[in-house]
Parts: sequence; C-alpha cells; structure tokens
Amino acid sequence: MTVSKTRLTFDEYLAYDDGTDTRYELVDGELIEMPPESPENLNLARFLLVRLLQYFPLTWVVNNTEVEVSGRLARCRVPDLLVHTEESAAALEGARRATITRDMPPPALVVEVVSPGEDNRRRAYRYKHTEHAARAIAEYWIVDPQERQITVCQWVEGQYEDTVFRGADVIRSTVVPRLELTADQLFALDDGSSLPG
Repeated sequence: MTVSKTRLTFDEYLAYDDGTDTRYELVDGELIEMPPESPENLNLARFLLVRLLQYFPLTWVVNNTEVEVSGRLARCRVPDLLVHTEESAAALEGARRATITRDMPPPALVVEVVSPGEDNRRRAYRYKHTEHAARAIAEYWIVDPQERQITVCQWVEGQYEDTVFRGADVIRSTVVPRLELTADQLFALDDGSSLPG
C-alpha cells in the first residue's frame, strides 16, 4: 500500500517518522508499507540466519538493514536477510541507522523470502533482481515457498546469472561455499517437520 502523497527524496525518507513501528520501502519516492510477514516466511528467514551465522561473524548476518538502490527516483529496499562484506559492515559502524547508502560498499548477499501474491513475485523476481544487480551485490537469493525453490543470482561481469535449486539440490553459493543445505531441507519447515539438520 502506497502511503506518501508527495514523492520523497532519499534524505526525506531517512528522516521520515510517523510515530509507529510500521516498516516501509521507498519506491520511486513513494513510501510503500511493508505488511507483516507470515509465520512461515519468518521461520524460513530465521532458519537461514542461524545457518549463515555458522559461516560469518555475528554482526555480519542481519535483518532490518536497508539498502539504497537505483530507480527512476529514490529507492530503498529492506531485504529479509543480509550478509555484509567486511567493507559494508565497517561502513555502518557508529551509524545511527542501519542503511547501506549508494556511496557505501554493497553487502555480499541479500535474501528475499517471497510473500504470496503476484505483485510480490514480480517485485522479487523482476524489480529487486535488477536493483540488486545494479548495486553489484555479489549474490541475491530468492527463496520461494510457493514454488519450493531457491534462485541464487550471482553477479558475473555486470549482471546476474541465475541458478534454481529444488528438491535434493544442494544450494551452491560463492558467498557461502561450504554451505550444505538442500531446498527440501529448507522447505521442511513449511511442512511442520522438525528442524532440518
């Protein structure tokens, strides 16, 4: 749902406070309210956070960190999960807000867990795909509970090359090369099964 009646600059977005805990993304200068995530999506993101913490320092694997991206007008996205590089983590040290601006180094990885609905699918697979590639983010993962697949988009020579992992496929990542996780293990959370190993 679009909230702002006038288009905001990126600086106005950073200063915006409506006195609530509502989260927003900025898309072409418009505030877009982010609805609460489903319990299933939260569980998937939380499980990935715990798994990624096995490979990175605690302060490098985060949620609720914004990433300024390119668009016709000001844009800022809030991925479900983010893994810093040493440089992007250092750039936020002492910052009063967890926002990676375009003048900062990009993170190594952003993860989007796709919410139900065609608009959300289009945002994840089309718009965010293009925006994260333009920031030269090394990897963008699209975790799709509806399709029970993970698309790993790797930045190669200025664009993303996408690989889809389903079923017993082990997810391959240049950012997390030792990760041993299959799509089936991840999506076992949706089945109400015990936590995957």
